[in-house]
Amino acid sequence: MAIEKMTMPQLGESVTEGTISSWLISAGDTVQKYDPIAEVTTDKVTAEVPSSFEGKITEIVAKEGETIPVGETICYIEVEGSSAENKEETAEKPSKKESEKPKDESAKTRYSPAVLRLSQEHNIDLTKVVGTGAGGRITRKDITKIINSGGIKVETSAPDTKPKQESKVEKTSEPPKMTESTPVSVSNGDKEIPLTSVRKAIASNMVRSKHEAPHAWTMVEVDATNLVNYRESVKASFREKEGINLTFFAFFVKAVAQALKEFPEVNSMWAGDKIVQKRDVNISIAVATDDALYVPVIKHADEKTIKGIAREISELAAKTRNGKLTSDDMTGGTFTVNNTGSFGSVQSMGIINYPQAAILQVETIVKRPVVIDNMIAIRDMVNICLSLDHRVLDGLVCGRFLARIKEIIENISSETALY
Repeated sequence: MAIEKMTMPQLGESVTEGTISSWLISAGDTVQKYDPIAEVTTDKVTAEVPSSFEGKITEIVAKEGETIPVGETICYIEVEGSSAENKEETAEKPSKKESEKPKDESAKTRYSPAVLRLSQEHNIDLTKVVGTGAGGRITRKDITKIINSGGIKVETSAPDTKPKQESKVEKTSEPPKMTESTPVSVSNGDKEIPLTSVRKAIASNMVRSKHEAPHAWTMVEVDATNLVNYRESVKASFREKEGINLTFFAFFVKAVAQALKEFPEVNSMWAGDKIVQKRDVNISIAVATDDALYVPVIKHADEKTIKGIAREISELAAKTRNGKLTSDDMTGGTFTVNNTGSFGSVQSMGIINYPQAAILQVETIVKRPVVIDNMIAIRDMVNICLSLDHRVLDGLVCGRFLARIKEIIENISSETALY
């Protein structure tokens, strides 16, 4: 028999870690290949992880609620194989060979974004950290342990009569972050709500986005009167023919997709030492549930009609609220559009969906008096608000991008094609 290890899968293009929401098996259980063994939550999706082998679960390494980097071992399974293979695999198990980990340094300098961020926040020299991951890789647990212990011990090459000093974590001017250890007074009548794995993942991604991406914000107002009139004239027949609602949001997503093709700089991502301009226009749309926010993706939105986009919005929203989203539904997004207007908002500043370069908020359409040709008229007006990563984008291109969306929406007419 041989011992195989199963690792944390990558459940998305930019996903670097996942949290074990729950194990669906126990040590000693026999599983078939592709049987679901665990539920894993990332900042993008909750998905079942299938077994890569047929055999008997011998050891569960990752605990429920624990966050594991992609590629790290989560459990071991005994499968058919030679005894030689069994010995070799068993020797790889970290719990059996803990003392031999620093000897393999092949992955020591491969740092995950989480490790880099924490080390920078707390002034930790990664060259002095002994990694406990595969190949000597430094994990987030290694950094967290150093932070909790107060820093890295300074080693000297010769005996010293002075007490050993420790490099303490320097205080920063940042406001304190809300963590599990942050003391909060609880009074009679207060309700304590445990964090779900989804809420933890969302919180982690939002903090990362705000910490790494320097946010800037801009807004334009759009006269949507023509859009309102056109939709009003066709929504009933569209509903009868297609079986779905023709929403304002579908028109805005289509306009954004068209503008992204004309301004490809906006359809980009920050990649450390370079900017990646994405070829495909895949628009993430924010869909809220009672306790979380998900961002499923409309793939190749620039190639779809308004009707096609309306159908995808309807289907993705239904899958989100019914808990049926797959990892494929959540991956590949290059730009996010959020329909904050559905909640009555008239102006808002979204947090960028990392590692994308921008997010657009479509606000509520409201009737307002507007001056047109020296006359006051009642028009249907809407604000569109853009949050941008200033490392990737500047005001000039974003201003032109928003102006183009404004132009598209304001020029909708009875001639605008739905199909």
